Amino acid sequence: MDKLILGIESSCDETAAAVVKNGREILSNIINTQIDLHKKYGGVVPEIASRKHIENIDAVVEEALIQAGVTLNDIDAVAVTYGPGLVGALLVGVSYAKGYAYAAKKPLIPVHHIKGHIAANFLAHKDLKPPFISLVASGGHSHIVLAEDYTKFKILGRTRDDAAGEAFDKIARVLGLGYPGGPLIDKLAKQGDPKAIHFPRVKIDKDSLDFSFSGVKTAVINYLHKAEQQGAEINKADVAASFQDAVTDVLCEHTIDAAIRNNMKTIAMAGGVAANSDLRNKMIVLCREKGIDVLYPSPVLCTDNAAMIACEGYYLYLDGSRATLDLNAAASLSIED
Repeated sequence: MDKLILGIESSCDETAAAVVKNGREILSNIINTQIDLHKKYGGVVPEIASRKHIENIDAVVEEALIQAGVTLNDIDAVAVTYGPGLVGALLVGVSYAKGYAYAAKKPLIPVHHIKGHIAANFLAHKDLKPPFISLVASGGHSHIVLAEDYTKFKILGRTRDDAAGEAFDKIARVLGLGYPGGPLIDKLAKQGDPKAIHFPRVKIDKDSLDFSFSGVKTAVINYLHKAEQQGAEINKADVAASFQDAVTDVLCEHTIDAAIRNNMKTIAMAGGVAANSDLRNKMIVLCREKGIDVLYPSPVLCTDNAAMIACEGYYLYLDGSRATLDLNAAASLSIED
């Protein structure tokens, strides 16, 4: 019998709702983004994000049901992101989902945001099954994860400081490109030489799969400051390309190393940085040499959305996961919890 899951996502600056059938078929995926609102500040302002979620969430959820051609009575469960993320933003989605589930007498399914990103690959690739390696790279997260099952995950590597997407945003800001930085760096880098400037590739130690991006971020800032002090001309495209090359080199190397160590033949990329064209192209070429398949979702499923939450919620629903009405938002939350 078909199962319909209503997903709700509000962990950062996207208010999103979606209806997914049987964990694989998207019936609707509504996203109200606040990017234009936060551009003037150069990044997400948590208080503003929370207030906009409150304003938008009711209309977004209703539109998801209308577009899917279903009513609340048709929904089998309500899945919601409860962490990690901005606590105020999360609280809006969690509170709304609790009220919705209670009023409709539907099960409430708590979903981990990063697990949702990984699950986006199940929507994009209907035949994908665990186990596989996932690289989750976004503004707040850089993880290498072993997906042992649909609801069981093991962290193999993580960032020690800045997330990859956070580093992209900061370098875009110092280059005067604006926000969000990832797509702008990607676009500008296509006009530059990725080998023009050597920026460091950090390796914690030979056995570690962890990342560190604060060093390359600092190296780029120092390069720009030195050039400015010397009155030297700065080729922003070369800087963007060289920075991006350094970050994607490390992401690819560690992820492929994780796949080889764990005898995995599939890597599924996830998160906003997974939409980066250089990362995708480089990962495909390098994995082909190792006999590893590379999968990734469409760009809309890489960024924050509710379809991925409904997808993971479906598998948690089958696994018997349920939340009570005392479910709370969790700004920090391990994927292994």
